[in-house]
Amino acid sequence: MENQTNKVSVITPVYNSARYITNSIRSVQTQSYTNWEMLLVDDCSTDNSVELIKAFELADDRIKLIRLEKNSGPAVARNKAIEAATGRYIAFLDSDDVWLPEKLERQVSFMSSHQYVLTHHYYHTISPIGNLSQKVIKCPLEINYAALLNYNYIGCLTAMYDAEQLGKQYMPNILKRQDYALWLKILKQGHKAYAINLPLAAYRILPKSISSNKWNTVGYNWMMLRQIEKLSFFKSLYHFTAYAIIGIKKYYIR
Repeated sequence: MENQTNKVSVITPVYNSARYITNSIRSVQTQSYTNWEMLLVDDCSTDNSVELIKAFELADDRIKLIRLEKNSGPAVARNKAIEAATGRYIAFLDSDDVWLPEKLERQVSFMSSHQYVLTHHYYHTISPIGNLSQKVIKCPLEINYAALLNYNYIGCLTAMYDAEQLGKQYMPNILKRQDYALWLKILKQGHKAYAINLPLAAYRILPKSISSNKWNTVGYNWMMLRQIEKLSFFKSLYHFTAYAIIGIKKYYIR
């Protein structure tokens, strides 16, 4: 029986997400763990995302729509949801991704039994038309701050932190890698991130998604090390080189 004190707040930024948002919401509704709220923050969509979310909100009081007055980006949208969250655990699901049915049950149990403050897990990928890949994206089972500086192993759709132990933790207002910056912020406090070695979610690969532009991501990683983490040039170069090597092995070496 699930612990009714361990409520999960699901954080979902929304911008012109009408094509996929129904699948994302339903993947939360079909969770075996039912003590959750889903906070969807619309960042001034111009499609019918809001209408779709409103229909779910009327039918399920665990679903809450928040609307921003001006387009502000995913960091502001996520932070607005975190601010409104009432759960002990803060979890993240983007509007085009989906969770597998046992994700919350397994992750809450994993966190509560060990008193971990930040956890994540393996995941699949899914195509734009909904084909689930059988390939599993894996990660180290234990990560500290230094290891995470080398590479962002924590997929945003897999992450969950304990706001009761950490307090609410917010993302910096940058266009990209704001989730990476948050994980680093938490681990820099001396904590570790622990992973469940099961795929419990599916990340949708979109041709024009922010993270699909690998060269752009490389530049943002350098910015993260220098401007957000404020590392020296040579320390930044060390971790940036490690990032490049890991990335090459992950994506190009079969």
